[in-house]
Amino acid sequence: MYPPPCMAGGEVVLVDLVKRFADVTAVAGINLDMPPGEFFSLLGPSGCGKTTTLRLIAGFERPDEGQILLDGVDMVQTPPHKRQVNTVFQNYALFPHLSVAENVGFGLRYKDVSKQEAKEKIGEALELVRLSGLERRRPSQLSGGQQQRVALARALILNPAVLLLDEPLGALDAKLRKALQIELKALQEEVGITFIYVTHDQEEALTMSDRLAVMSAGRVEQVGTPSEVYEEPATVYVADFLGVSNLMDVRSEGADGTGRARIRLGDFELVAAKGETDFRGDMKATIRPERIRLEAQGSAGENRIPGMIDRVVYVGSTLQVMVHVPTGLTLQAWIHNEGGAVPYEQGAAVSVHLPAEALRIVMDTSAATSGGGSAVPA
Repeated sequence: MYPPPCMAGGEVVLVDLVKRFADVTAVAGINLDMPPGEFFSLLGPSGCGKTTTLRLIAGFERPDEGQILLDGVDMVQTPPHKRQVNTVFQNYALFPHLSVAENVGFGLRYKDVSKQEAKEKIGEALELVRLSGLERRRPSQLSGGQQQRVALARALILNPAVLLLDEPLGALDAKLRKALQIELKALQEEVGITFIYVTHDQEEALTMSDRLAVMSAGRVEQVGTPSEVYEEPATVYVADFLGVSNLMDVRSEGADGTGRARIRLGDFELVAAKGETDFRGDMKATIRPERIRLEAQGSAGENRIPGMIDRVVYVGSTLQVMVHVPTGLTLQAWIHNEGGAVPYEQGAAVSVHLPAEALRIVMDTSAATSGGGSAVPA
């Protein structure tokens, strides 16, 4: 069994980290704490600063301000090859003229390791990534998934305290990518070191991460476990970026004494039990499509509004139902496919139930920044 490397180390702390390129601030004063042995993801769209942050940790870029602490030691002035950190890139960067074994053992050439010890380490690393028996093949003779495993083995053989991964699954097809997400998380748990993973793919981040940071414009919008960030988005940006969300402009009247907010969606009065329930004014309400319930027309009860089916999209395990409501919005509801005929037809009238415990009030930070926010504490 491959020995878990650096089990006691691998804590990464970023303190007020800033990186500018000319007049562009790529990383705008972020603070993050990644404990040893954690699978931590930086998630966001292109240009949000996630890859720059990874390159700063690796030492490929030097910050303009701030600290990069590895196990309590500031690494800002330390060159990349002297950091207990290794990187796996999206293109894998394998040497085409070397065999699999030679690629994996390349870094050992610069270590005080005998040929026999190097051979043993290469064998252990290949066994770890399930490539035993392929030692003599060249990268061109491997599938994309096998090449990715070679890159991982090459990085892990040097026993880094932290492994940095820059969208390593991005070049693979969808089915293989899903399979390797599970494998990569299992591998991280087996070796026990800190993984810092950069991705724009929400499913990757949710599937593999212990915690994740959602980034936008060089800043961290929210940090938490996958369930916390998905179920409890702190801002409109996080709600809109992570997964599918129904966002609605509402007017909040503040908390009603039970911790729930009374809000108005057009002419309809609703109750929201989650989020910024203490604030009054123009806000955003959000609800995930899987939490919306479609009921018979005229159903009575709290948080029901009339709707009309616009269309139904069949996506296999789920039916995606688009519903028009009187405010002019089109809401998306997801219904589990239980087989049989599609339960709704275009133009059918329904009652749309927005459960209070699933309806969340979130601050529109972009509106507040531009001077358009009017919410105040109740």
